[in-house]
Amino acid sequence: MELGLFTCGYQRYPLEQAFEDAGRFGYDYIELWGGYPHAYVEDLSLTGVREVERLVQKYHIPVKCFTPEHNAYPFNYMTGDAFQWVRSMNYLERAIELTAAMGASKMLFSAGHAGYRMSVQEIDERLQKSLERLVQKAEQQSVTLILEPLTVYESNVITGLNDLERALDKVDSPNLVGMCDLAVPFTTGEPAAEYVRRLGRRFGYLHVIDNDGVSDSHILPGEGNIPLEGILREIRRAGYDGCATIELVTGYLKEPSVYAELAIERIREMLKNE
Repeated sequence: MELGLFTCGYQRYPLEQAFEDAGRFGYDYIELWGGYPHAYVEDLSLTGVREVERLVQKYHIPVKCFTPEHNAYPFNYMTGDAFQWVRSMNYLERAIELTAAMGASKMLFSAGHAGYRMSVQEIDERLQKSLERLVQKAEQQSVTLILEPLTVYESNVITGLNDLERALDKVDSPNLVGMCDLAVPFTTGEPAAEYVRRLGRRFGYLHVIDNDGVSDSHILPGEGNIPLEGILREIRRAGYDGCATIELVTGYLKEPSVYAELAIERIREMLKNE
């Protein structure tokens, strides 16, 4: 597997620190978080992607995936009125354009919480309408959209494999694929490798993280309750050996370098033991 560093955990440091660490710790690529202060979509729209390109060239670490911040902070295409939906679509369409501009082949996004007043039919219709519009832009820009399920603590739209498969069935395009964040199947009681088996060619990405089983927490690998070594082995046996971002987020803001190094050491050791 190619292991990626997620820059969200470096938001209290310059973006260059994340690239420097990715290089010195042996990460294969960067998953660029699109939030303040590093790569917020509206800022990149004004300044361009020159700084990102400079860091890629300086540290020889590619950005393979762009993950714009969304889902209520500040946008959520699954809730609100028509005006809010259009603003969310415009924001994510611009993010797709920026993904292409920085030379990344993938953009990761998810479906936020739809609130408690929408029926299942209303949720399905809004989701399909949103995916159709975003896929059209992705096809124009030659970007692959990675649709991420969220835990039940974060959303009520796509929170498991069946939800993800139905969403992909509604909008059949080679530019839309699914993925698995290991916290999701662990909290819902699903086998993670089944995502790979069921989705086949439509499975395209992995977030590696540990979890306590009763929340949406993203814990340093080896310090939660997920049997990571065995699950990674099953995922590879199922046929996936591609990009896998180690998704350390806000729980490790104080010492991101320390935890980024420790995380990749532990995952590399697990993969080596297979």
